[in-house]
Amino acid sequence: MHNSIFGRRIHISGSIPSEGNTAEAVKARQFIEQLVLDLLKKGATFVVPVDAEKLRGDNMPFCFDWLIWKTIRDNLHVRPHGAPTPLAVAVKHHKNDEQIPEEFVQLWDEFSATDSVRVDSAAHWNMNSKRMEVQARHGDILITVGGGEGILFLANAYHDAGKPVIPVNFPVSTPGSGTHKLCEFASVGNAASKLFRTRDGNTSLTWLDRITPKARSEVKQVAEKIVELLSALERPSAFAVRLLNPELPEYESVQEFFDVVVKPVIEDDYGYSLTVVDGKQAVEESRIDQDIFVKLRRSGLVIADLTGERPNCFLELGYALGRSARTIVTARHGTRTPFDVATYAAHIWRDKGDVTQRRNEFREHIESIKNRPSVTSDAPLIS
Repeated sequence: MHNSIFGRRIHISGSIPSEGNTAEAVKARQFIEQLVLDLLKKGATFVVPVDAEKLRGDNMPFCFDWLIWKTIRDNLHVRPHGAPTPLAVAVKHHKNDEQIPEEFVQLWDEFSATDSVRVDSAAHWNMNSKRMEVQARHGDILITVGGGEGILFLANAYHDAGKPVIPVNFPVSTPGSGTHKLCEFASVGNAASKLFRTRDGNTSLTWLDRITPKARSEVKQVAEKIVELLSALERPSAFAVRLLNPELPEYESVQEFFDVVVKPVIEDDYGYSLTVVDGKQAVEESRIDQDIFVKLRRSGLVIADLTGERPNCFLELGYALGRSARTIVTARHGTRTPFDVATYAAHIWRDKGDVTQRRNEFREHIESIKNRPSVTSDAPLIS
């Protein structure tokens, strides 16, 4: 087992307004460098745009993207052995090659020629919101510094997918906008828990106070607190769609499959927390069916087992596929499924045999479908 940051895709986003204080802007950029360095040491991976670099009046860049790329390149030697690839997902659009700043052309050529970087494109959309949609699709955790409306757009996209949003309130935001607005929102009632939750017993608001830079704070201290917070975050959810009625004959087999195969692989190997809504745990919504669909909507992974051919399982599977959620379909050998589902590659399991072999077969299936495209297409009418 690696640390909980190992392999997580961190998306650091933000900007500094043109009228901002130069000293505060310098401090924010030093913080970004330190944080990227610390995350590299933990084996994190990144989501980073590739774009032009606009400069302020003091010749300082508005955004942090090329600072992040440079910091990654200069500190590759600190990554732990066996850290995953791609090291970064680069999101670009059709005009990027001609917009890359001259001083970073060689850096980008070096990265893009290796397996360290996976490139995704917002096609012909020279529009921030379309590029941010692609960025949010790849990231696991959003960290914001400064920024404006774009930060709020990204925060909503991450929240909608059930992913943590961590605002770091350096005094470079325009009041009432960007990271500043996120922190204002989080300061009221229990709103901070909508940004992120931790498993260490502390409230989200407590953590926000810890990571808020004070006038006396050194950037290294702030970065260290962020890393501590990332380590304490709740694991991403893997939602289990499965037979739950103990009176049905298939129940014991399904329960044993999830206890012995699914849970150890999903939690120990892939770092998720398996979520089952069976009425035994606290329900956060007003109705249990609402709770099911809210959790299903905001889970990073769905494991849908169709053993027993329960109507609710087909309903929840259809919802997951329609939402383009990453979905693994499983069923005990002999399960009959309708044509629409039978054509979707599934892991067919048996309730007998060596446990190690059964887990290996489940892992092999996960790896074989991890790059499978979604059933529904989000392609626009015109691109």
